[in-house]
Amino acid sequence: KKKALKKPLTKWWKAAVGSDELESVKVSQRLTTSPLAVVTSKYGWSANMERIMKAQALGQGADQQSYMKSKKTLEINPRHPLIIKLLEKVTANPDDSSLMGQAHLLYESALLESGFIPADAKSFNARLLDSMKGSIGIDSLDVDEDYEFPFPEEEPEEDEPEEDDFEVEEIEAHDEL
Repeated sequence: KKKALKKPLTKWWKAAVGSDELESVKVSQRLTTSPLAVVTSKYGWSANMERIMKAQALGQGADQQSYMKSKKTLEINPRHPLIIKLLEKVTANPDDSSLMGQAHLLYESALLESGFIPADAKSFNARLLDSMKGSIGIDSLDVDEDYEFPFPEEEPEEDEPEEDDFEVEEIEAHDEL
């Protein structure tokens, strides 16, 4: 019954993320504290192996190695407050672009937590900054060139003893036979 209630959310989430690597979105029975987790099938590379293969200089492009990348499954925790609220919002307005951005951000954070690297770090960062902008009430992320930051007065540093202030005791070496 819970799975039937979450079906609109799982279908919406897969469409919102839109990644070829995301095979499915499922309701998890094993997650307790995390809202999401990314898992892979037993076939294909693990997160660690993907990182190793990306770092290898084998002369092969990422496209040639993609056959071994495992398809990922996003597991959602139906008892987590973020998932509950997301389900309410998706039911009310599934076409909300900011909601889709939040879903993508949560997916990418689950990728990171599971040991994977998001495909596009710049768009991940843009979504993260946009989320922070909204949560702390900033209208724009444009830099204010006229703003003067009130730097605190620097306290004078204590004089550290110089090398000459220390006495060096020379020790004679004796050869013993």
